[in-house]
Amino acid sequence: MSPLTNTLVFLATLAGMEVFAWWAHKYVMHGWGWGWHKSHHEPRSGWFEKNDLYAVVFAGVAILLIALGTAGYHPLEWIGAGMTAYGFLYFVAHDGLVHHRWPLRYVPRNGYLKRLYQAHRMHHAVEGKERCVSFGFLYAPPLPVLKRQLRELHDGPLRKHQSASSEDVSRDRQDAA
Repeated sequence: MSPLTNTLVFLATLAGMEVFAWWAHKYVMHGWGWGWHKSHHEPRSGWFEKNDLYAVVFAGVAILLIALGTAGYHPLEWIGAGMTAYGFLYFVAHDGLVHHRWPLRYVPRNGYLKRLYQAHRMHHAVEGKERCVSFGFLYAPPLPVLKRQLRELHDGPLRKHQSASSEDVSRDRQDAA
């Protein structure tokens, strides 16, 4: 395949992964896959959480596609490479920037990164798997849209639940405001 075709397949996969990730986050992780994802919405102890198994599964799929592609089943290697690039961006933006899972602590104060950060914090401002907003990882709708969606889903302003025991949940609600 030509370098241009490979690049286009790679970029299309990278963009398509955000659509797939939104769908998987909303309908799998907040649906029948909540058993793994629930750990991501609770206080974490240690380096890993059960939710990290999703990354392992998707990495396994990407590795398989790259292996099949290099064995001659083009353009699978470029689809796998696009998935891998998306996984890296997810790791940097979601695990690093939003959830501070690495030593560098940075809270963006403006622009795209601030919007991404606040949108994901708004996602975590809701307890449990129901009535959440902002399921994407690298695209975030405008904050006024997300605030309106939260108000509609919760029949008014989001209130702090008395059952909230996590410092993260409280901080998420403050960051979402």
